[in-house]
Amino acid sequence: MSMTEPSLPEPIVQAPLYPPFSEIAHAIRLLEGEPVQRVRDMLSAIAAQMGSPQNPVDWSTPDSWIAERLTGDLEILARKIWEGSNKELNPRYLNGCYLFINRMNLLDQIHGIYKLGERGRKFLAQNEGLFQELDAAEGIPKLLSLVAERSPCKRGDILPAWSDYLKAVSQFSTPNTFADTLRRRLIAAVERGLISREGNFYAITDLGLRWLKGFSAPVDSAPIAAPSPKRTTVAEAAHAHNEEQLSAFRTRLMQLEPVQFEHFVKELLDAMDYEDVRVTKFSGDKGVDVVARVQFGITEITEVVQVKRTEGTIVRPKIDELRGALPYHKAIRGTIISLGSFAKGAQEGALFPGAAPITLIDGKRLLDLCIKHQVGIRRRPVEIYEIDDSFFLKKFSREDVEEATPILDETD
Repeated sequence: MSMTEPSLPEPIVQAPLYPPFSEIAHAIRLLEGEPVQRVRDMLSAIAAQMGSPQNPVDWSTPDSWIAERLTGDLEILARKIWEGSNKELNPRYLNGCYLFINRMNLLDQIHGIYKLGERGRKFLAQNEGLFQELDAAEGIPKLLSLVAERSPCKRGDILPAWSDYLKAVSQFSTPNTFADTLRRRLIAAVERGLISREGNFYAITDLGLRWLKGFSAPVDSAPIAAPSPKRTTVAEAAHAHNEEQLSAFRTRLMQLEPVQFEHFVKELLDAMDYEDVRVTKFSGDKGVDVVARVQFGITEITEVVQVKRTEGTIVRPKIDELRGALPYHKAIRGTIISLGSFAKGAQEGALFPGAAPITLIDGKRLLDLCIKHQVGIRRRPVEIYEIDDSFFLKKFSREDVEEATPILDETD
């Protein structure tokens, strides 16, 4: 009796030290022509000097540590990487690029020397086909899908789904690895313009949506790397809906009367755990609209807020005006909240050396805070059913199937 072994997908998402593509490009250019063993020796020499948690080694200044810790050809190579990358690629952090380049065959190895081949040239030319192959192999389509469905979102919002995904497609198994692989891929996607970041919030960009749609067809080498076409459509629709709602929300805020907008800001500060938040009277407030107390470390301080329901640009005099009102309210810092933006002079004046700090909240940041604290706008999860691949891999792995299958005599 013959048995057919269950078909298990090849693991993907194998690069724990996922580097930004700009660093990979530097490494490809600078390692071309170098002996492979010399690169390994340099990485080994650096790794041997890592120190310990009790005695950490400072690697932040390659201009200093390269000459202090490396000699001969290894020093020359490290300096070539540092200076040849316009001081963007610290040789201390080359290992991630080295592993990625080797695994993805982005440099050929001919007689022990790194040589630039077709794949390397395509990478440097930002070839779309190669980039899609690399992205599919490292879970980028899934990442874009998760961010699109939840935009704007924090890392923690997508970490559970990302962790379940890694359990199904990778050999990673620890929570720390799940979180670190997500963090590194978000950084790389932001650099490429596929995802935008504002503070701790991430959102898919129009470029990211177009890139995601390019993965609608399954990738042969990684059949569970990409979302289905229908799921991609859902992600695109969710992004469009969110953008429409944010625009409508901003319009709604602009339609509020000035005093209503001040009370709206009060509601936001209440949701942000400020204490004793109150809107000031219409006269005699010295330009201050809202006063509140906030816990700052172990000290509770008074903060004053000036509210500008305008889409215009706030200039420097408004900063000075609010700062001058701080003593009147016995406050040590202030905030200006506006639906508009702030001129460069206003931004410089907000953190003027020796003066009380003034926090500037522009229209984009205000919307982010409203979303985060769900004031005037709510986040509704999109419920999507999907097969739990990690369940089937865990419960019905090849080993489990073999152990559970009775051994039959060949005469049966």
